[in-house]
Amino acid sequence: MSQQAKTVQKNRTARTSGLKPDDQIVITGAGGFIGGALARYFHDQGFTRIRAVDKKPLPRWYQHVPGVESLCLDVSQEDNCRSVCEGAVEVYNLAADMGGMGFIERFRIECLRSILINTHMIEAAWRGGAQRYFYSSSACAYNTELQKDPHCRALKESDAYPAMAERGYGWEKLMSEMFCQEYWAERGMRTAIARFHNVYGPFGTWDGGREKAPAAICRKVIEAKDSGRHTIEIWGDGTQTRSFMYIDDCTLGIDLITHCDELIATPINLGSNELIAINDLVSIAEEIGGIKLKRTYDPTAPKGVAGRNSDNTMIQRILGWQPSTPFREGLAKTYAWIAQQYADRKAGKRTVKDEA
Repeated sequence: MSQQAKTVQKNRTARTSGLKPDDQIVITGAGGFIGGALARYFHDQGFTRIRAVDKKPLPRWYQHVPGVESLCLDVSQEDNCRSVCEGAVEVYNLAADMGGMGFIERFRIECLRSILINTHMIEAAWRGGAQRYFYSSSACAYNTELQKDPHCRALKESDAYPAMAERGYGWEKLMSEMFCQEYWAERGMRTAIARFHNVYGPFGTWDGGREKAPAAICRKVIEAKDSGRHTIEIWGDGTQTRSFMYIDDCTLGIDLITHCDELIATPINLGSNELIAINDLVSIAEEIGGIKLKRTYDPTAPKGVAGRNSDNTMIQRILGWQPSTPFREGLAKTYAWIAQQYADRKAGKRTVKDEA
């Protein structure tokens, strides 16, 4: 048994929380990357009544999990939220209009409007009698004044205040966290709040403008290798730093956080603390792809804050666990999956990007 498996046995998960296999679990944003992975995670745990919801048409969902009820509904609409939450025992809200840094910086209104989703979903979950409600927040909620240096100190949970969140997306996350805290304080509904740090892995967006840096860099390396143009364009100067969390760590972390009573209505980091510079990300992707590329830099492109890392002191203290997949290992799996997607598209086959 792996060390991680032993650790998980010591923690409370959906399987050990009293949740019955046939209790209704609702996941919004389930047609996307993390939501789809979470639906598969709970299905693999043996839960038989999973309601997956996304506004994208069903043929465009990233993953389809056998036996899961899949609904095409827009949960920014209040009536849809009430329908979705009917009979729910646990609700996992991962629905949001967002993407990589290019999308977040260019479409702030769309990001802000996601507050309608959480506003309606948490009310519907409470009215429907849900026992637990999970909200997917983001490290973008942290004070941007603390993220101006690539060699930044890791951000701890208290660093969200005094508030100076990333415009648009970050402020929406911070306000939605408050809703979750007040529904516990005033109405007694158990809420869980995880601040995600750059989730990546297979079955994620890899092209089109909404992809995160790991997928974008993998795709660019694959394109350069295939085209024979051995160059790569990097947004910013490449010194920007981030931590990146592999998808399997994310889904396990969601489960552990949601079922830990010590973390009710308490925002907590969910991310790796392995700090990676974008230039180093490119180097790792080149090594995986077996190629060396000439680099060009676009200082005018969206690049976000200079540096951001996850302080995992709190999650280690409370759960005895933290995301642990080494970045090189996770990126190799991601690169292989994107390479197959790229080859499938060239062969005229349908791919995740083409469906998304």
